[in-house]
Amino acid sequence: MVDMTEISYTLPPDDNLERERLTSLIGSMADGVIAIDENKMVAIYNGAALNILDINSTISGKIIDQVLRLLDKNNMPINVLELISQIKTAYSTRDLSIKYKDGSSINLYLSIAPVHLGYGKNGAKGHVLLLRDITREKSLEEERDEFISVISHELRTPIAIAEGNISNAQMIADKNGNIVQVKEALKEAYDQTIFLSGMINDLATLARAERGKLAVEIEDINAHELISDLSENYTPQAKNKNLDLFTEIDASLEMLKSSKLYVREILQNFITNALKYTDKGSITISARPHDDGVLFKITDTGIGISKTDQEKVFDKFFRSEDYRTRKYTGTGLGLYVTMKLANLINAKINLHSELNKGSTFEIYIPNLKKPE
Repeated sequence: MVDMTEISYTLPPDDNLERERLTSLIGSMADGVIAIDENKMVAIYNGAALNILDINSTISGKIIDQVLRLLDKNNMPINVLELISQIKTAYSTRDLSIKYKDGSSINLYLSIAPVHLGYGKNGAKGHVLLLRDITREKSLEEERDEFISVISHELRTPIAIAEGNISNAQMIADKNGNIVQVKEALKEAYDQTIFLSGMINDLATLARAERGKLAVEIEDINAHELISDLSENYTPQAKNKNLDLFTEIDASLEMLKSSKLYVREILQNFITNALKYTDKGSITISARPHDDGVLFKITDTGIGISKTDQEKVFDKFFRSEDYRTRKYTGTGLGLYVTMKLANLINAKINLHSELNKGSTFEIYIPNLKKPE
C-alpha cells in the first residue's frame, strides 16, 4: 500500500522533466490518484481515478466535490469539502461507496493526505486522494462473515443434541441399565453425528471447488446400474416416511461417459432433498437418452418451491423462509455444491416446481471425451 504521507509534489521551478516523470509515475498506478490544491480544485489525476469516478473527460480545475460524490455506510451523502478540510494528518477509510448514474455502485477505499504542491516549504498546500475499488473484497468479507455465522449456528444444534443424548445414555446405563432407552439415545446421537459428517463433506467439497482443485476423471457409467443402486440405498429411508420410491429407466440407454463420482453425488443430493421435503406420496428417479448424453429426473410430491425461491435455490447459504423447510436442519450449501459439480462436468439443471404439488429437477449430463 502507498503511504500517502510520503508523496510530495515539491518540484524545482520549471523542471518539466521532473514533472513529466511524476506524471508518468502517477499515471502508471493501478489505484486512482487525485491531487487538489488549497482551494480544493483538481491539480493532477490519473486514468485510474477517471475509471473509478466513471468520467471520460478532464477534471482539471474542477472543485473536488463536483467529481467525487461519496456515500457513507448508511448510504447517506458525505460533504467531501468538509471532510477534506478537517484532515490534518493522513486519513483512510474502507466504509465509503460511490453510486453511479445507472444505479450501480462500488465500495471504495479512500486515503487522504495533506501535501505540498509547490516548491519549498512555503509553497502551496493541498491534499492527495488515493481511491481503490474494493467491491470484491467487501463482498468476500461479507460472505466470510455470513459463512461463519451460518456454520456456527448449524453446528451448535447437532453437537448439543449428540452431547445430550450420549450423556443420557450414560446416566441410564448407570441407573437402571435399560438397554432400549440407551439404544434410543445412542441412535439419536449417531444420527446427529452423521449429519455433521455430511456437513463437513459438503464444506470440504465446496472448498476444493472454490479453489478449482476438483479433477474430473471420465469413466464409463452404466445408468441402469447407477439408478438401481441409488434406489436400493434410499428405499429404507423412503419406507421410514411411508413414501414410495419408483424408478423409470429407458431400455435404450447406453453407457454414459462422465465422472461417476460427481454424477452420483449430484443425483444423491437431489434424492436426499426430495426425501427431506416430501411427507406423503412418492419420489421417482428416471433416466433416458438425450442429446448425446442422459437426462435424469428426480420428481417428488413434496411441498414444492415458490417462484421466488426457485430463483435462489442454488445460491450459497440460501434457505427458504417457508416454515415447512425451516423445521429441517441444513446449511444451504447442498444445492450450491451440486451446481458447482454440475458445472465441472458440463451438466445442465432445470427446475419445475409448484407449491404443495411437488418438484422435478432435470439434470442433463452430456458425454465427455477422455483426454488423449
